[in-house]
Amino acid sequence: MGDAKYDVLGIGNAIVDVLARVDDAFLDQEGLSKGGMALIDSDRAAELYAAVEPERELSGGSAANTMVGVSHLGGKTAFIGKVSNDLLGDTFRQELLLSGVAFLTPEAISGPATAQCVVLVTPDAQRTMNTFLGASIHVGPDDVEQQTVADSQITYLEGYLWDLEPAKEAFLKAAKLAHQENRSVALSLSDSFCVDRHRASFCQFVREHVDILFANEDEIKALYQRDAFEEAVSAAREDCTVAALTRGAQGAVVIAEGVQHEIGADAVHQVVDTTGAGDLFAAGFLYGYTHGLSPETSGCIGAAVAADIISQYGARPERSLREVAARHLP
Repeated sequence: MGDAKYDVLGIGNAIVDVLARVDDAFLDQEGLSKGGMALIDSDRAAELYAAVEPERELSGGSAANTMVGVSHLGGKTAFIGKVSNDLLGDTFRQELLLSGVAFLTPEAISGPATAQCVVLVTPDAQRTMNTFLGASIHVGPDDVEQQTVADSQITYLEGYLWDLEPAKEAFLKAAKLAHQENRSVALSLSDSFCVDRHRASFCQFVREHVDILFANEDEIKALYQRDAFEEAVSAAREDCTVAALTRGAQGAVVIAEGVQHEIGADAVHQVVDTTGAGDLFAAGFLYGYTHGLSPETSGCIGAAVAADIISQYGARPERSLREVAARHLP
């Protein structure tokens, strides 16, 4: 793909995750759909925050988590996303910079507060997310600069942002610029409910602009409206050069240039929190792919770091991912 300043440029929500442990009864009482992601307003965010006992506050956001993962593996990454000039915004920026990710977007000096996501983790390690999008919704085409996209081997887009018209315009601009510069575009579908809301436009975007598609089993079946995973895989093969499709404990399937690779799941001693499993799988895959490793090896790196991240709270690595993935690295 030629020399590049960055291996991967991520565009996504800049969110601080507030993690709390709850039981199923709490989800029922609050009318929450287990394992889903609901958009909430600032009042509801404050109400939920008050109703739980937050254990951790960690910078999150799907694409940002992926950029941190690539950086921890030794890759060069950058991130475009919007925070406010408040305490959570400062936390987000500092944690990203400390992880070696270039944060390229100035903070908003007016408007809503920095986004937060109240992540409710049940004893089965499922996470139910309640997201106040705040300042993050103000990412738009003006935040995407041609030189930055030209400087990046792959521009990686977070499906959650598809809910927002200015962000969608930013995606389209980034995708067109990337292809003008002979660079690649990757998309993570993020959430099956998100796919359901925007199926037609997602399908069109995938067909016309996406080189590398990331999705889990539910998301890919939702995108192509197929009941069987194998049928959804066949549909993805038609649309994308590369598709990396995760299946939890069943591992993953990577399709590249029409060839299908089965990737086994790595053993996990104890599943603590599934937050970030998909984000880190994408990080491992993108690191391998941008460093000339085969699609199969890239998938194995993804599986290794995804297994590691679900054995801890939150989606930011607590130990060396290079050590975790060492057996797959050259």
